[in-house]
Amino acid sequence: MSLDRETVRRVAKLARIRVDEDRLDDLGRELNQIIDWVEQLGEVDTTDVPPMTSVEKHKLRWRADEVTDGGYPEKVTGNAPASDMNFFAVPKVVE
Repeated sequence: MSLDRETVRRVAKLARIRVDEDRLDDLGRELNQIIDWVEQLGEVDTTDVPPMTSVEKHKLRWRADEVTDGGYPEKVTGNAPASDMNFFAVPKVVE
């Protein structure tokens, strides 16, 4: 399958993505590569692979659910625009 410029333009419009006219050909090539890859997935032989409808049979390891303070509040609030006593400081919005 090969996408033409009009189809790429329509896909971009449906995705609400602004694409310049000079980028349509590049985007079309990238989309064609993605479609080719998806078509390759259809060629994989899955006849002996049972469908997996849920993960109930699989047991996952659980970690202990322990509440901690993290131990490094300065790092947590370090990139905040404003902080006070290791809390995020925000402007008052309600009078």
